[in-house]
Amino acid sequence: MLDLTASSAQITRTICDVPSESGDEKYLADLVAEALAAYPHLEVIRDGDAVVARTNLGRDTRVIIAGHLDTVPINENLPTRMIEEDGEPYIWGRGTVDMKAGVAVQLKLAAELTDPVYDVTWVWYDNEEVAAVKNGLGRLARTRPELLEGSFAILGEPSNGGIEGGCNGTLRAVVRTRGMRSHSARSWKGENAIHFAAPILTKLAGYTAKTVTVDGLDYREGLNAVRISGGIAGNVIPDLCEVEVNYRFAPDKSAEEAVRRVTAFFDEYDVEITDLSGGARPGLDAPLARSFAEAVGGAPKPKYGWTDVARFSELGIPAVNYGPGDGQLAHHDEERVPVAQIDAVENGLRAWLSAR
Repeated sequence: MLDLTASSAQITRTICDVPSESGDEKYLADLVAEALAAYPHLEVIRDGDAVVARTNLGRDTRVIIAGHLDTVPINENLPTRMIEEDGEPYIWGRGTVDMKAGVAVQLKLAAELTDPVYDVTWVWYDNEEVAAVKNGLGRLARTRPELLEGSFAILGEPSNGGIEGGCNGTLRAVVRTRGMRSHSARSWKGENAIHFAAPILTKLAGYTAKTVTVDGLDYREGLNAVRISGGIAGNVIPDLCEVEVNYRFAPDKSAEEAVRRVTAFFDEYDVEITDLSGGARPGLDAPLARSFAEAVGGAPKPKYGWTDVARFSELGIPAVNYGPGDGQLAHHDEERVPVAQIDAVENGLRAWLSAR
């Protein structure tokens, strides 16, 4: 059983200790749906391994607060444990930062806030950490768009307990070189595709990433090789080499423009775009975003990594990132979140949703 009367920190440990790597979220989704069903002020809807819980109080405004249930693969960093750094308590373990501490805060508030100032649609979904085509929030947008209707959205991605506006877009491409196989003892008879890839790596190594200002926030871009493969045997000159490239682009560019830039950068090569998700502008000028920023305090910052605020942006819904945890520790083997940040995010959301 998932006890939503426990503290947000304890709920964090409970749901982190339920492994839910991408594609394996069913058991955790079962626990979440079962726990929420006990609260009569919530309408609970299950869609695959996504759980939606919403109030229907007849408010003039509806907001969406969302988080993903999945994590990247576990690497000997579960079960969670309590540690101390500089005299402060932390919860250590996979998912604590990305992003089950944020989910825990949301679950607790969903259960406790029976009379929020806005109607709230709470969304917890699957498959965020893998290819965009599998994303549970994207599935809801395609098949159940009525569940994502709202005027403003908050995504509980790690933001060090502050607001992070918008997000960079992300593109993955495979850049290929081709050669001719031969026996490696007679290499002059072949053409080495791996050697042909050297100029690709040289070009990437010499690339200077840009910083782009969008609506007052500075977004840092990046263009990097993230994987390289080629060859079939230790005595064969390879006829194919593939360099996988990841482009993180500022939200001043459309996804289509990002594709054009990458294909132009590698115009001498065979380029296949394998994954593409547009970014999102900050959206901080929306009235609800301004009121939220005033309630939680602090200066908004940019979100460098891609998050699902971009999906809300595509739906015409202003959205921000707001959750506990340092994004630089997301996916890290030493992933850990300060308990004080969990409490602060809970207090910030509670204050905004309760203010009258």
